[in-house]
Amino acid sequence: MPDNPARPIRPTFAADLPASLLVGLVRAEPVAVAPAREALTAEIVEACGRLTAQHAGKPPADIAGLAPARELYRAFGIDPTRTRPSSEALLRRALQGKPMPKILNAVDVCTLCSLLFLLPIGLYDAGRIRGSVTLRRGNPGIRKDDVHLEGRPVLADEEGPFGNPTSDSLRTSVTAATTSLWMVIFSPGSVSRATLEAHVAAAADLMSRHLAPEGGTAATDGGILP
Repeated sequence: MPDNPARPIRPTFAADLPASLLVGLVRAEPVAVAPAREALTAEIVEACGRLTAQHAGKPPADIAGLAPARELYRAFGIDPTRTRPSSEALLRRALQGKPMPKILNAVDVCTLCSLLFLLPIGLYDAGRIRGSVTLRRGNPGIRKDDVHLEGRPVLADEEGPFGNPTSDSLRTSVTAATTSLWMVIFSPGSVSRATLEAHVAAAADLMSRHLAPEGGTAATDGGILP
């Protein structure tokens, strides 16, 4: 572990959130964002093959691992059969035999985490987050990048909303210039804290193995709130 661990970002929870909402948080820096190397691609292919062997031919309602993300959406008034959780969309893609999108290594790590955990995940450039962060419901009339946020869980900093389980803002999106990452795993309380802690540890391990600068190491920090 490097001598200077990544600075944690701990959002404040607004009072209007469901009491059962949990988030897993992972920080990593410095990171080198670039096209994924063969080792990461191989892990994604392996995960897709394993999930296909487990769930091929099953309708989504019969895949128990999809229930928590659907529960989370329903808690915020989102119909998961109309607005599909990103994790479910990725699993459906894998079960259809389609390759996962290859974007940048950091985004591909997030894709792998979504497949492994089957929970919605946000990934942000920590260097572009301004000041303190609050997790709250979106106010009536608020939109972000043409997505309605009313009633949905919203991560907001001093400049306004930048992320939620269904969409993220370009302002804090990950690019090849990103050197510091913040991952947020959104979870209902039906997922045990021990399970979420294991997800946080797994995500930190993937970041440290696949995103560290050449010849260097990426410091990681993780936790669960509240």
